[in-house]
Amino acid sequence: MSQIKQNLSDSIKLSMKARELERVKVLRNVQAVIKQIEIDRQIELDDDQVLEVLQKQLKQRHESLGIFTENSRDDLAAKEQFEINIINEFMPKQMDNEELTALVQAEVAEQGATSMRDMGSVMGVLKNKTAGRADPAIISKLVKEALQSK
Repeated sequence: MSQIKQNLSDSIKLSMKARELERVKVLRNVQAVIKQIEIDRQIELDDDQVLEVLQKQLKQRHESLGIFTENSRDDLAAKEQFEINIINEFMPKQMDNEELTALVQAEVAEQGATSMRDMGSVMGVLKNKTAGRADPAIISKLVKEALQSK
């Protein structure tokens, strides 16, 4: 069993003992999504794959948070933010902008990327290097900026 899945199970047990029902509901929901993917693909997900699932869950909740905030649905926005905070507990420490920019610059230089045609190969390597520690949209933006300045 992957370490993240084990941490998730342990957290569910602790939350149940502490009678944190809303937290248990969120954690079980995430666990159910992971299990459903494992059943559909007939494999057991490793930590990197679980991180991808968690990132997708975070992205969905961020989108919902934006919509609820736009429409002045503060009750639903607060619920989404609560879920985001819980899921973030299982994510690795996020890279800061300076660290990410340096990594992008180094990868662009290492590959000798000079145009937007090279973006796919740079993004592929960076996606693996930053798995779970950076938002792919931010990485994409930084890569575009780096390649356009060349």
